[in-house]
Amino acid sequence: MTYEATVQFKFDATYTYNYSSSFDADDFIPEEHYKITAPAADLNAKQYFKLFEKFMLCVGMTPASIRSGAMSLVFNDYTNEEEQRKVCKEYELTMDEDLDKKFEEWKKRDEEWAQLKKGPMGTVLQQQEDLIGMEQ
Repeated sequence: MTYEATVQFKFDATYTYNYSSSFDADDFIPEEHYKITAPAADLNAKQYFKLFEKFMLCVGMTPASIRSGAMSLVFNDYTNEEEQRKVCKEYELTMDEDLDKKFEEWKKRDEEWAQLKKGPMGTVLQQQEDLIGMEQ
């Protein structure tokens, strides 16, 4: 037994020019029809989103608003914080409430790096050339 499935996005628009309008008729297409069809039997979630992204681009959405819409599916008041954190970990993102902790980690690393950069007798090496000069 075989299984076949397709998914289809369809957009139809018509524009009737109003002669009293200040818009130029050259800026509009009187009719637009978009139909995107794809085999759906084996599509995963990311492939469905990619397909829908193409559809939204066809109907005039900007890439920024598409990304914002996709992120709003995860980062909203109705999504469990644990699920949000899983997505953050997968994409190496930091949630706002975790920024203070990250900042403290960065300060500690900067201090450790400053200790490592110290030269003989506690002097601080200023340039990469100083390091090269010491090797010779």
